[in-house]
Amino acid sequence: MRSLCLIAVKPGKVDAVITSLKKARKIVKEIMVVTGRADIAVVLQGTMEEINNVVIDFKKIKEIVSTETLIEVEVDMGWSKP
Repeated sequence: MRSLCLIAVKPGKVDAVITSLKKARKIVKEIMVVTGRADIAVVLQGTMEEINNVVIDFKKIKEIVSTETLIEVEVDMGWSKP
């Protein structure tokens, strides 16, 4: 299962948060600094329990203001069919 965790951080704290995120478990696949309502996007891959535990750990980082986790779903919308 994959998910995308959007993270908003306190002003000027992006580098500190990225350093903390890099210490996370193996399910962190990619960390991106992004624009928009979030400052950082983290791609996670693991079981629902592993993702849940990592996001809970993220919330313990004092420089993080908020998180929003988007869980990938597999739904056939017929878009790829001719």
